[in-house]
Amino acid sequence: MRVRVRTAIGAAFGATLLAALPGCGGGTSTGGDSAGHPKTLTYWASNQGASLEDDKAKLTPELQEFEKQTGIKVKLEVVPWTDLLNRILGAASSGQGPDVLNIGNTWSASLQTTGALLPFDDKNFAQVGGRDRFQDSALASTGAQGKTPTAVPLYSLAYGLYYNKKMFADAGIAKPPATWDELVQDGKRLTGGGHYGLAIEGGNVSENIHHAFVFAKQHGADFFDAAGRPTFTSQGAVDGIKQYVDFIARDKIAAPGNAEYAQNESVADFATGKAAMLLWQAAGPNLQKHGMKPDQFGVAPVPVQSGTPGPGGNIDTMVAGINIAVFKNSGNLDGALKFVKFMTSDAEQKKINGEYGSIPPVKTASQDPAFNTPELTVLRNAIATSAAPLPQVPKESQFEELVGGAVKDLLADAAAGRPVTTQSVQARLAKAQQQMQ
Repeated sequence: MRVRVRTAIGAAFGATLLAALPGCGGGTSTGGDSAGHPKTLTYWASNQGASLEDDKAKLTPELQEFEKQTGIKVKLEVVPWTDLLNRILGAASSGQGPDVLNIGNTWSASLQTTGALLPFDDKNFAQVGGRDRFQDSALASTGAQGKTPTAVPLYSLAYGLYYNKKMFADAGIAKPPATWDELVQDGKRLTGGGHYGLAIEGGNVSENIHHAFVFAKQHGADFFDAAGRPTFTSQGAVDGIKQYVDFIARDKIAAPGNAEYAQNESVADFATGKAAMLLWQAAGPNLQKHGMKPDQFGVAPVPVQSGTPGPGGNIDTMVAGINIAVFKNSGNLDGALKFVKFMTSDAEQKKINGEYGSIPPVKTASQDPAFNTPELTVLRNAIATSAAPLPQVPKESQFEELVGGAVKDLLADAAAGRPVTTQSVQARLAKAQQQMQ
């Protein structure tokens, strides 16, 4: 999921669960033919581009193509990330929502519990081309394990390690780091004279939770047990988060001011040479907007403890991306499924993911030569071999807020020169876990 805002949603889910009644009517399809088949769909798209208008410009030609093929007109609304989740919760509560909508894939399990989204059982998956067309890692972020998915992958993203080729060459570093020890060593060589080895987005709760998840996995930890109970204070989770916070606290390879970054400032710092490395999702288009040319940066897999990304303790990225879902009370379920099939077709997957710099979660589309750039090859391989979804549990969204906020507070402590110890990390996580219960 590409989200750059903090949301306060824990209580909202409780209210929604009580109010989301599948039989209360909804959907916004209007018009129809003589047989009563609606000819209009409403689609809530997430803001993936540089602006809401940019998204409209990118998506409108595709919606016009869908209308040309099916006779069904799509009313588009691009919803900013600051509003999207609350809009979805309100629609679930009232029973009056769009026909089709985008959701951040880390919200899948939480929104699944509302009962407002159409389950994609074998029959519904068959209507959009079948589940076998999608990457397994992307499918793992469509709902809770063991439950029928309520969404279909639309855009896939993964983290990579971006590095400034000239700064590396000037420092005599021949290749990007493969382990965290190497990254810290290189980072120290690249830090000095107002420049830092690494830029991070420490004031951004979503970025924090993504990295906390990966570092914990590399230390053999999960944030929830098999029964869905929080285990935030496990040794692996504590060690993983401390390792991340230590980039400012102990290693001093990231600027103290990074603790306040929340609006892509770290991308700007990397693009302008203030930092030599960046951990980011599909940063290429943004870097170019800041004036950095593609041949000025390289992309490598995110480091792991062993140096070789893979499954289990060698996970190096969360499964980032966007899913597309159907509102269960749509007045035009047949048309909505046709639209999902259209948006996940090979042709459309190549077009829309190409526009956004993301990677098609549809296997065949992802193999198109357009996605074989050095940057996207690294990210595509990560999605296929070394990615894992954030915990698919009903309280996942609250987990993001609480643990991501705890990491933000720890980074603020580090920036202010306050000690960050194993005990202080454990105390912050214990407080977050208590708030979950």
